Amino acid sequence: MPLARALSKLGVLSRRQAIAAVLEGRVRVGGEVVREPGRLVSPERDDLRVDEAPARRQATRVIALHKPRGYVTTRVDPQGRPTVYDLLPADAVAAGVQAVGRLDLATSGLLLFTNDTRLAAWLTDPATGVLRTYLVTVRGELADATVARLLAEGVVDQGETLRPREVAVRKRSRRETHLTVVLDEGRNREIRRMFAATGHEVTALKRVAFGPIELGDLPPGATRELEVGIFRFEPAPQP
Repeated sequence: MPLARALSKLGVLSRRQAIAAVLEGRVRVGGEVVREPGRLVSPERDDLRVDEAPARRQATRVIALHKPRGYVTTRVDPQGRPTVYDLLPADAVAAGVQAVGRLDLATSGLLLFTNDTRLAAWLTDPATGVLRTYLVTVRGELADATVARLLAEGVVDQGETLRPREVAVRKRSRRETHLTVVLDEGRNREIRRMFAATGHEVTALKRVAFGPIELGDLPPGATRELEVGIFRFEPAPQP
């Protein structure tokens, strides 16, 4: 199979990271530096190395993090802001876990990590329909008619139709409205854009569930190891 795909299948790197590593000359096959992501290799027979380290299949890790506000979902931030990877156990980082999707700087709550690229792709694929649940506070009193319109037809923003799976008002006043919102896909800043299009600024946003995983009483900045079997995940056969 192609070298970049082999590295991804082993769980060492994502497909994009594998292509970049190969092009940068960081990958060796049988001791030879290979710069062709499409070079055919056998993960079982060939000696594959990334940055001189053997590329071996990693045990699948899934980590839940309670992301605090003020952390970015990147490994390194050019502005020097703290990143979510600073909060992960060292052995999880060494195992190559990657964030499953993103939460923006001002959003807190449940963020998942895994070193299984196929699981990550399955969890974020819109066709899978894994539900994400958020606690949302918006400025002003959100009318029932607006909630009904969001559920029935959604809103259009930047050429995209944004429509929640569920919206429930938990508390409402003239000053602000507290809601529970459920999405079945993860578009960029979807909740903030959706409510902005209705004239209501999101002032607080927290994800409290991702599929069967609930944030529960996990403290901000803390992590919890999960069993991969909690997901009904059946990877597609590899060609």
